[in-house]
Amino acid sequence: MTSTLPPLIQAFSGAIGSATANATSYPLDLASTRLQIVRAKDRPQGLRGAIHILSVVFRKRGWSGLYDGLVSDTGSTFLSNFCYFYVYSALRFLLLRRKQRTKRLSSLSVPEELAVGFFAGAGSRAVSSPLSLITVRLQSEKEKDAEVSESSGKGEVTEATVIGVARAIYTEQGLTGFWKGSFRTTLVLCLNPSVTLCFYQLLSRIILRDKCRKNPGALQAFIVAALSNAFATTLLFPIILAKTRLQASSGSVDSLQIWRDALQRDGIHGLFQGWQTQVSKGFLSQGLTMMVKQRIERAIVQTYQHSSRSL
Repeated sequence: MTSTLPPLIQAFSGAIGSATANATSYPLDLASTRLQIVRAKDRPQGLRGAIHILSVVFRKRGWSGLYDGLVSDTGSTFLSNFCYFYVYSALRFLLLRRKQRTKRLSSLSVPEELAVGFFAGAGSRAVSSPLSLITVRLQSEKEKDAEVSESSGKGEVTEATVIGVARAIYTEQGLTGFWKGSFRTTLVLCLNPSVTLCFYQLLSRIILRDKCRKNPGALQAFIVAALSNAFATTLLFPIILAKTRLQASSGSVDSLQIWRDALQRDGIHGLFQGWQTQVSKGFLSQGLTMMVKQRIERAIVQTYQHSSRSL
């Protein structure tokens, strides 16, 4: 998940990889968001619920309906991952160089890895939160419009747009409203990438041989990255659920109220509503991200080596 290439190359390759993975797995993200914001008793849950949601969307809106909010979400994913990989690799490089000068150590401790990942995650969320919020609103607003259409017997559904949603958010809460559900109540989610990285390094030691750790194959990179993201998502899912519902709501609620309501309605299962779809989406997305990232980095290195030989 880390490499010795310059931060700018890591940021570019990571952003391209994440954008590619996001476009590939986006229908699962759409289903995951809608599963998290509807009452558990109103619809089937788990992967069966995701299939139900996607089939209804496809029947009513066709292929385009499965990609509602894709543009804003891909933009958010690209910016977030570019900032994350750049800040993370730069901070990690500086900290490692300092440790090598003073203590002659070649690796960071777990607390140091988590700290670097946290600050990188905080910076990336500061940039990408507005687009992330717009995406969740687009996904949830079209879900509400579809429900109104069903109850009224009308076949027409109001078409929400990125600009329309952005104007509505600004009208409701002003400029600070674009960071709703991010820093004030779910800052701990900035640990998600670093927790994923810790699992990645642990699984690499368990699954991969010494020779494969420095240069794993595409399938190996996919499996280890996907499993590490699945473990991290499971660990932090109640916070992910609260963040999604905060962003989807237009009222003044907080995370504690969301968790309390979920426990009262559905018990402990209420805190993990939509978990299966979120993990499935993360499994596919994270695996593709790291696989594409490593392929791009390898292509850049090979291109540089080839050009150096030709000079």
